[in-house]
Amino acid sequence: MKLARSLLLLLAVPLAAAIPRNLIIDTDAGSDDLMAIAFLLARTDVNIEAITVVNGLAHVPTGAKNILRLLELAGRTSIPVYLGRETPLNGSNEFPELWRLMADELPHVEMPSTEKTPESLSALAFLRERLGNARKPVSILALGPLTNIAEVLSTAPNSVLAIEDLVVMGGAVRVPGNLSAGGPAYSDNRTAEWNIFLDPTAARKVFDTVAKCRLVPLDASNTVPLDTAFLAAIKKTAKSKLGLFAAQVLASNRTLIEQRIFYAWDPLAAVALVNPAVLKISSVSLAVLRDAPEEGRTSEVPTGRPLRVALSADPVLFRKTFLDALR
Repeated sequence: MKLARSLLLLLAVPLAAAIPRNLIIDTDAGSDDLMAIAFLLARTDVNIEAITVVNGLAHVPTGAKNILRLLELAGRTSIPVYLGRETPLNGSNEFPELWRLMADELPHVEMPSTEKTPESLSALAFLRERLGNARKPVSILALGPLTNIAEVLSTAPNSVLAIEDLVVMGGAVRVPGNLSAGGPAYSDNRTAEWNIFLDPTAARKVFDTVAKCRLVPLDASNTVPLDTAFLAAIKKTAKSKLGLFAAQVLASNRTLIEQRIFYAWDPLAAVALVNPAVLKISSVSLAVLRDAPEEGRTSEVPTGRPLRVALSADPVLFRKTFLDALR
């Protein structure tokens, strides 16, 4: 009997380990967001419960439509998509108009049409309902501004208890920001990263509230460039529908890749969600600044909130994990 019981216990270990992680993806549906989502759709160890769309690169309705088309491609149309608010909690910051147009239209990227539409329930209503049960913990991957998440934390504070893990792509801690890529209108702000700049009030709320937060800022993504060699590698290895899609999205950014200014922003955060070893994490005390000319800066200050921050990443492990999933 003891031997039989021991065998049962041993057999139970891999079964428990194989239970997929429950996940909500909050995204502004940019091209690198779609690559990150394709990667997670290809993983068997992730159960994507829902995707909420936040204002950012793509306009919310169009971004949701593109997400639904990706789900059609993946054969995963049972995953619900919810529309978030279309403005920041405060202010009117937004990406350059041309960038938003490109995110809406996704030129040179082919996806099937779909009859699926976003859910009638808003992202806020869904998140309040889903996070209302702390006995059903869930991970959240935030790939855009933190508006949706901050709004639910503000209106339903107990929602934080259901958040098992929050991985956020955003911020620039010990490296310059990236707003200057948006043109002269943003050149005065040299410290902020786009996702935090779009809604610094939301970022401050999230960072001050969610203890189980891992921040993946430019410090980490700058160490993982998606270069021409990576583009060649994914074109060579990708055979699945999702792999071919990710290769196509990457190829649509060839100009930026050739200029050596395209990095694994959202894909790195997605890989970190399933393989934390890809990040080199430090505890850093951060405050989100809200005044010009450093609006949106994630500033390292002694009085800030201690957060787990990735200050660098392992590019070899990232590439292997990402490419293996999309073969």
